[in-house]
Amino acid sequence: MSEVSPTVSSYHAPQRKRRPLHLKILIGLVLGASIGLVANVVYTQPVVAGVQDSLDADANGIHDHLDWVAVNIADPVGKVFLRLVFMVVVPLVFAALALGVVGLGDVRRLGRVGGRTLLFTVALSMSAVTIGVVLVNTIKPGGGLKHEQREALRAQYAGGAAALVQKAKQAKSLKDTLLDIIPENPLQEMVGALDGSSKGNGMLAVMFFALIIGVAITLVPQDRTRTLVSLLEGVFDVCMVVIGFAMRIAPYAVACLVFAVTARLGIDILHKLMWFVLTALLGFTIHMLVVYSLTIRFFGGMGPLEFFRKISEAMVTAFGTSSSNATLPTALRVAKDTLRLPREVAHFVLTVGATGNQNGTALYEGVVVLFLAQVFGVDLTIPQQITVVLMSVLAGVGTAGVPGGSLPLIVIVLQSVGVPGEGIGIILGVDRILDMCRTVLNVTGDLAIATCVSRSESRTTEA
Repeated sequence: MSEVSPTVSSYHAPQRKRRPLHLKILIGLVLGASIGLVANVVYTQPVVAGVQDSLDADANGIHDHLDWVAVNIADPVGKVFLRLVFMVVVPLVFAALALGVVGLGDVRRLGRVGGRTLLFTVALSMSAVTIGVVLVNTIKPGGGLKHEQREALRAQYAGGAAALVQKAKQAKSLKDTLLDIIPENPLQEMVGALDGSSKGNGMLAVMFFALIIGVAITLVPQDRTRTLVSLLEGVFDVCMVVIGFAMRIAPYAVACLVFAVTARLGIDILHKLMWFVLTALLGFTIHMLVVYSLTIRFFGGMGPLEFFRKISEAMVTAFGTSSSNATLPTALRVAKDTLRLPREVAHFVLTVGATGNQNGTALYEGVVVLFLAQVFGVDLTIPQQITVVLMSVLAGVGTAGVPGGSLPLIVIVLQSVGVPGEGIGIILGVDRILDMCRTVLNVTGDLAIATCVSRSESRTTEA
């Protein structure tokens, strides 16, 4: 038998290198935004007098054809991805947090990890809001608006603001808010956790229930809870498989979501509110590159560039979805596979952080309140600004990790310092874009805290 040439037998055609998922999502973002802006420019060109009414029958300032495509095609396609993710967010959060507590092993370790998580959360949130307040007082983005512009913007967005003001009026007292963290009916809280229809505190109540169940499991002999733990592990694994299905269409879904926003919004409102947008983005950038970098360097034991590179997939996903909850599965996978963090610590910190650690939201709320105070000519004293800082931190903790979840809470902060709640309508036009940016900050903060807590916990264990 003749031998086959080793050169021939060992030859394999070169395999095509697959693009990483986060790169595909980034490409989808760029394409969606670019096509949306081009469509907005093309379909909003001046037309012959008398023709405009036929092109914009509902008088919303958007060409009817473009509006129809954005609302009936692009937005629904993008929301297929979000629906798949949100479909399993509640069971995923419950299972991940309960398993995280069980994995910690004992109540004392839970208290230690929880205390460190709380310490980092408060410190980072306080620094975030302080940065935002200092920037607004320095740049004064709302001081340059003329009276006519103020009235025009308020009139343009009054409709969307009215619903938010009404929702803010239904807000509970601090006493009831704290009490409702303990759910009377956990199933009811789970049902209404994402749409705000829950009787109590929604996702916070679900997380509290998961914490209590996790603690209770650790106090019962293992032979009697082994089946329950296996069930929770199975629920978690199944949820991650469903998330995997969703991530396959993520690049296309993100492109559609961004197209729907840019096609209908365009850049007109960005011109009117340019300084507000730039102030918020500058605050996000400083907090990201300075505060997070120093935190990771000194408490996480990792170089900032290495950290940002490793979590890039989670950051891009956060930008595209504008939701900490929707990004949670990706963040959990990044923490496990890329950052190599202990599973139980990552599960605990990230699931709690998806609702409880909203640095970007806290910073944004501070910027919005002071900006609108300048717009309406309300001169806030130092004590009032300190009140804004504290309330923004607390509001950031209680904000739902879904797109636009911070808006009703911003109205509450506005009204507490004498700024008209209806003023929220002025920034509604750009909120979606800035929501994407602050969600990146929120998710990055969660992963930064998880890294720091994991390092301090490993040192404690070794000692």
